Amino acid sequence: MDKLFDLSGKTALITGGSRGIGEMIAEGFVARGVKTYISSRKAEVCDETARRLSSGQGECVSIPADLSSMEGIQHLVDELAKREERLDILVNNAGAVWGEPVDGFPESGWDKVMTVNLKSPFFLTQKLLPHLAAAASHEDPSRVINIGSIDGLHVTDLPTFSYGASKAGLHHLTRILALHLAERHINVNAIAPGPFETKMMAHTLKTAGDKIVRRVPRKRIGVAADMAGAAIFLSSTASSYVTGVVLPVDGGLTGTL
Repeated sequence: MDKLFDLSGKTALITGGSRGIGEMIAEGFVARGVKTYISSRKAEVCDETARRLSSGQGECVSIPADLSSMEGIQHLVDELAKREERLDILVNNAGAVWGEPVDGFPESGWDKVMTVNLKSPFFLTQKLLPHLAAAASHEDPSRVINIGSIDGLHVTDLPTFSYGASKAGLHHLTRILALHLAERHINVNAIAPGPFETKMMAHTLKTAGDKIVRRVPRKRIGVAADMAGAAIFLSSTASSYVTGVVLPVDGGLTGTL
């Protein structure tokens, strides 16, 4: 029981790990003794976050990559392979959003969001299967954690049509992969965050933050410990019998609608 949430000695890769939800998870992993690789499109930001998170006793390594193309995905896989032969935890967190009224919503906004939020997590997971399998065992599975959204669980009145659809697709992809990868001892789960203080949510919280807080049963916005705690649970021995689950971390927002 003492080691139920022990992650020391494990290796993780978090996409979109330089800020927001990804940074919250990375900080939690590093504090728990996980050698944590983070990736994001902006190299300077990624490098700076890795330096800051490595300033304590843990280790965080930056591998900048643009996951909007297959070439970018392969670059990330190749760079990780130069450094590691196995991977215990993959967090597919990199995401994009596009908001525009339905009458003028562009194809480019649809394609960008669907590529980053749904296509890229699948193909990155596919290409990292040898690394995940190398770290996996019947007693201690490797983990894939997909970061979805409560917008994939309920209908929002925001004009972010491709975003909600992509996250609902990612939730279902999580269940499909959980079934197909179970025999390889790889658990696949998703986290569906509610309102958190991130760059993506900044405008919404600025304009409607009080209204959102009133709707959340816990009467607050999510903080870093909430997200890190969920990811640590889904990566630890405590969740070795949990796969194919979409876990809302939203203060009860969707569960009490």
